[in-house]
Amino acid sequence: MDIQEIINELFYKVIIHSDAITFEELNGWTSSKLYLLEKNGTEKCVVKMNDPQVLKSEVLYLDSYKKINLLPNLLYVEQSYKYIVYSYIAGDTDQVRNNKSYILHKLVLELINNYTTVPTSNLWGWEDDSTETWPDFLLNEGNEAKTILGSLLKNEDYILIDHLIKSPKRIPLNEEPFLLHGDCGIHNFIFNNAQLSGVIDPTPLLGLPLYDLIYAFCSSPDDLSKQTIESAANHLVTKWDGKEQHLYEEVLIGLFLRLAMCMKHHPSDLEDYLKAWSYWKTIVRNSCNTTEGRSTEPY
Repeated sequence: MDIQEIINELFYKVIIHSDAITFEELNGWTSSKLYLLEKNGTEKCVVKMNDPQVLKSEVLYLDSYKKINLLPNLLYVEQSYKYIVYSYIAGDTDQVRNNKSYILHKLVLELINNYTTVPTSNLWGWEDDSTETWPDFLLNEGNEAKTILGSLLKNEDYILIDHLIKSPKRIPLNEEPFLLHGDCGIHNFIFNNAQLSGVIDPTPLLGLPLYDLIYAFCSSPDDLSKQTIESAANHLVTKWDGKEQHLYEEVLIGLFLRLAMCMKHHPSDLEDYLKAWSYWKTIVRNSCNTTEGRSTEPY
């Protein structure tokens, strides 16, 4: 649909209160087409167009978590999901470096700790490509990452990731999947006066809350330290076994997936991520060596 046609429809349905609206197309990494609508710099909202199934999934996420202040408010959903309208969050996506600990703490306390399960679902992963178990989802993501990374890493690195993903500890026992953001990275965070003010563009995923936290942690190459992720993870109220070794292994899996994304979209960050990869492999190896009965693990 043409944006002027959408504006006329929104005015007719009293979603906006004037047809004298200015609009500006917004640029970003998203595959969606986005427009900022405003009247005299005051009334502002965002129109988002994409594939109807993509928007339907986003609506499910935003509607499920409409009480979370970090997320935009849905204002209107076109009946066939040709477009949606949501509230504008002031700020921009320019990350404040050396502020990752603050970002992760706020994400945990104000977003991730409010996640809920989807009791009617016995599937995991993406809605349009779901799997029967959480490890199956991670294995699919890992195989895709391997194809992208090629010979960048050693064969032993790929063996290690396969082993970690297939470990029985990856299988959530008697647990239902949570509805996650799925793309909870720095590129989808809005900052205003150096404060995290919003999280946008969900790609909803059925999984474990720790995934969104580690995704956020790995989404920028700054401050990928053990202390930073430990501090944030310790504030999670959703279930995980609380063992440091488990957390470290999850970070290494998340970092592996991020390496592939970095190689594809942000090659200038690759050197920093490779340093982080070596750092976290050492942490996982040392953790394994101090854990009784794990001497046969292929680290």
